[in-house]
Amino acid sequence: MKAIEVNGLILHVEDQGPRDALPLVFSNSLGTDLRVWAPLLPHLPNDLRLIRYDKRGHGLSDCPDGPYVITDHRDDLICLLDELAVKNAVIVGLSVGGLIAQSVAAARPDLVRGLVLCDTAHKIGPRENWEMRIAAVKKGGITALSEAILERWFSQDFRENRKKELALWRTMLTHTPAEGYVGTCAAIRDADLTQSSGALALPTVCVVGSEDGATPPELVKSTAELIGGGFVEIEGAGHLPCVESPKALARIIKTFLQENRFVD
Repeated sequence: MKAIEVNGLILHVEDQGPRDALPLVFSNSLGTDLRVWAPLLPHLPNDLRLIRYDKRGHGLSDCPDGPYVITDHRDDLICLLDELAVKNAVIVGLSVGGLIAQSVAAARPDLVRGLVLCDTAHKIGPRENWEMRIAAVKKGGITALSEAILERWFSQDFRENRKKELALWRTMLTHTPAEGYVGTCAAIRDADLTQSSGALALPTVCVVGSEDGATPPELVKSTAELIGGGFVEIEGAGHLPCVESPKALARIIKTFLQENRFVD
């Protein structure tokens, strides 16, 4: 566990693996912390540098007053990578983490050599949906929306047959600071990366669970087409394939790294 100060905030960071290895940087989704990647890590090669962090308002990182904009999250990650002296990383971004990854690649191409964009898009959802979610959390807290959120996160099979695990993810979600959650909702609401992501020119693969209720396959595919990257659908997974189908996601990541000669 590391505590690193960036932009006047303390971010919780996990940094493991050889320091001279290819950096794989993970940016997690709304309502989760860096533990969302834990099921994936055992299936990845040992010769990678794996960097995870809790974005502002989530996990053990500081939770400044909101609302946030996507450039707040972008600049936090840029400063974190600069602090760690990381360049030429592959960023694996999940949901809002994918927005953050796209934004970093557009602003600081020296930091990013490839993108793995999981269950995300260049623009996620209409503005009014985010306004309603913000209002609902302010009124009743995250718990009031937790069941609907979990239905978007996970397939019906996962929810019915892995109930003990589901309970843990529900706890992670509901323990997210409300200010950090609604602040990040505002960042997603206002983020439209159509122009900047359309100008990206780096290896990219977009991945989506076939049962994703938050960023459905057709939306993720449109982002792959915008960037000119690959597109892979994981059958039976929901919005968090790193949890529900970690072996399948690991295979996609390893294939992407090998095909682009990022690793041997």
